[in-house]
Amino acid sequence: VQLQASGGGLVQAGGSLRLSCAASGRPFSRYGMGWFRQAPGKEREFVASISGRGIFTYYADSVRGRFTISRDNAKNTVFLRMNNLNPEDTAVYYCAQRTAEDGSRGSRDYDYWGQGTQVTVSS
Repeated sequence: VQLQASGGGLVQAGGSLRLSCAASGRPFSRYGMGWFRQAPGKEREFVASISGRGIFTYYADSVRGRFTISRDNAKNTVFLRMNNLNPEDTAVYYCAQRTAEDGSRGSRDYDYWGQGTQVTVSS
């Protein structure tokens, strides 16, 4: 399995970005996907997850209402739309895939990880 994240960059506070994660290697729609992030000096934290068919989503309290996770199973891609960004959202964002249909908040529940994409929000 390979996961390729993209879409990060530098944005001003209040701005928006959309991250993408392209997956390959096994049937995409069978597996839950998640986004996590890690800021300098901090532990990796859960951001959002989505079930294989896209029916169920979960969000961290810190991003609920601002971020939206979605997936296009025909294109083997999961997205993270991030609105109203603030400097506290600055981190490397990672996509991950687990070997189960549902999503999960726990990083240990994921088996495959992408390489990460940097998101920097300036004040």
